[in-house]
Amino acid sequence: MAKSNSKFSFIDAMHEGVLEIAEAGKNGTVKIKRTDLKALLEKTLQNAVKSASGGDRVKFPVIGTLMRKDVEARKGGKRPDPFNPGQEMIVKPRPATKKPRWSFPKSLKEDFANKKNW
Repeated sequence: MAKSNSKFSFIDAMHEGVLEIAEAGKNGTVKIKRTDLKALLEKTLQNAVKSASGGDRVKFPVIGTLMRKDVEARKGGKRPDPFNPGQEMIVKPRPATKKPRWSFPKSLKEDFANKKNW
């Protein structure tokens, strides 16, 4: 895994893991077992989630960024009902929480928005 005093890097963690599991064949080709690669990918993704839950921004190439969002607490009480104008509804109080947030890169959003790709 990456150095402990630096931020988590998905690319660096995968690179180091591949170097550990790769084996040289008799004719000089590199062999990686499918089960080892699957375990490495799962372990690296779990480490990325732990890092993101700790407050770091974890970037995954091409697909986006995982981060933690702090949701503020909400007081309970009466609020206007959006479905029945003129009436009030009772809202329960909500404690402050920390939730995962995923952010897609602009290029990916543009590819999905382009009707040529449909």
